[in-house]
Amino acid sequence: MLVALIAHDKPDALQTRADNRPAHLEHLKTHSAIVAQAGPLLNDADEMMGSLIILDVPDLETAQEFADNDPYAKAGLFASVTLTHWKRVIG
Repeated sequence: MLVALIAHDKPDALQTRADNRPAHLEHLKTHSAIVAQAGPLLNDADEMMGSLIILDVPDLETAQEFADNDPYAKAGLFASVTLTHWKRVIG
């Protein structure tokens, strides 16, 4: 099952994102078997302000575990995180 993880950063949290980015990228690499696509969401100034990760997981519980253990989440970066079952149509 494909799951879209959409996270929006707290306001003025760019430094928190920068400080935790290496650990976050390692988390993605460690879970490369379930991470189909990943990248930052950008604001109008091209600054990172959130994350979009497409997970290929057996169930939503696995996606939630991945999200909960993301270093960004553990650092308190996100104002919101949603996990939504997603259907690929193109690509």
